[in-house]
Amino acid sequence: MQAQPHEPARDVTGLKVFVVEDESLVAMQLEDMLFDLGCDVVGLAMRLKRAHEMLDSGLAIDVAILDVNIGGEKIYPVAVRLRDLGVPMVFATGYGREGLEDDWQACPVLQKPYSASQIEHSLLGLID
Repeated sequence: MQAQPHEPARDVTGLKVFVVEDESLVAMQLEDMLFDLGCDVVGLAMRLKRAHEMLDSGLAIDVAILDVNIGGEKIYPVAVRLRDLGVPMVFATGYGREGLEDDWQACPVLQKPYSASQIEHSLLGLID
């Protein structure tokens, strides 16, 4: 039997991550977990207006993690812009897939509360 070539380990090291999360404690924990995974948080917005401003600035983004409800507003206008830019995204919500509007059901969901390994798994799914 011939040995199969070993596939290089996939990881998220160096991924440029854009985060939109309105809860400061959750945002800080997520930022810490991403840092521990070797990711580079290139933007952290806690309001939709700020998220749009950051996108206007031309950030280099590989992937995005988006809370669905930001200060009582839905994240979808930001998600549309990211989709138009070709940036893969995962939605973070305490409501699971049921918390997404129909148009976004095909997108990956990160159920809150989440762990670092769940974040890593979600990000790996985005870059496959």
